[in-house]
Amino acid sequence: MPTACMGNSFSKMVFKYKADVFSVFIFFLSVPPCAFLHLVLRGKMVHAEAFSRPLSRNEVVGLIFRLTIFGAVTYFTIKWMVDAIDPTRKQKVEAQKQAEKLMKQIGVKNVKLTEYEMSIAAHLVDPLSMHVTWSDIAGLDDVITDLKDTVILPIKKKYLFENSRLLQPPKGVLLYGPPGCGKTLIAKATAKEAGCRFINLQPSTLTDKWYGESQKLAAAVFSLAIKLQPSIIFIDEIDSFLRSRSSSDHEATAMMKAQFMSLWDGLDTDYNCQVIVMGATNRPQDLDSAIMRRMPTRFHINQPALKQREAILKLILKNENVDRHVDLLEVAKETDGFSGSDLKEMCRDAALLCVREYVNSSCEEETHDEDEIRPVQQQDLHRAIEKMRKSKDATLQNVLMHVSLD
Repeated sequence: MPTACMGNSFSKMVFKYKADVFSVFIFFLSVPPCAFLHLVLRGKMVHAEAFSRPLSRNEVVGLIFRLTIFGAVTYFTIKWMVDAIDPTRKQKVEAQKQAEKLMKQIGVKNVKLTEYEMSIAAHLVDPLSMHVTWSDIAGLDDVITDLKDTVILPIKKKYLFENSRLLQPPKGVLLYGPPGCGKTLIAKATAKEAGCRFINLQPSTLTDKWYGESQKLAAAVFSLAIKLQPSIIFIDEIDSFLRSRSSSDHEATAMMKAQFMSLWDGLDTDYNCQVIVMGATNRPQDLDSAIMRRMPTRFHINQPALKQREAILKLILKNENVDRHVDLLEVAKETDGFSGSDLKEMCRDAALLCVREYVNSSCEEETHDEDEIRPVQQQDLHRAIEKMRKSKDATLQNVLMHVSLD
């Protein structure tokens, strides 16, 4: 509005008509700030007819400009305030940097990710960085053969199976058995051999204090896996995340599980989708029945038998300094009930006995010749076995004591 129109005439104007709120708002935005400030400082009133009169072209342009500036300033101010008070802002920035670094390592380009997908992408594992192959797993030849046929072959030879729905890779694979028997190792070797992107999903990744954020993160897991397919979503200790549902579950947890299972079902409708959810647990009885239905391919990874223990010992001690008179079959017979992890720890203790003996005998000397460390002998393995047995018996006794007290 021109300044001339706001001279002495405005000093005589009073409110004679009731103006609507929108008209008042438009008027104040269309009046030049300097003229409006001049009126306010002089304590003048504005006539109601000024609110309802048509605006000139210049006033319309000025109004649009002010609305644009006002909207932009408001948007960026609110956005800055939300980011400033977000306690997880630093973690989100670090996760985004980690995700971008991993995406470059696995050779993914021109893929746009949302904020939630970036949070999940921070848990990507580059298959080339996983130094695990089938040759690193001993005593599980039957399981490896089945995995090659049911999981790896349909992914690597997709063109052979694309016309058959029955021969598509399973959408869910469950590895269950006692702890320390190689379930996680098998999952990593499967991803490496199949050339799949490996998402090592932690249940804590999907938990957020803000209502509704957990469902968005659960959706981001599958949307990211689809963008990066072929991919494997691996959930270690899956029973802690997808255990049997009950009426006592928290509402947010129940909704997150429902969202996760709903999106998991969506994989079955797309037969060309090469996304596999693989879980590992030593408590399969705690899993929800709906989860078990979604994991039709199951492998029981049991404790190794005699021949399997011998094969594991050969693999562990393959590149170590071991006396040629060591009888690994005899050692395998003495380690009944040991898992693969127990056998590795036992061999480590036996090797440390040799190092400890060398250090104690030459602590006053300044020679550091590695050839002077004697090889691992049968007696070292026997001593390590006895130590491991005492440790296992003490742990079992402690557990039984707590059970009896309860």
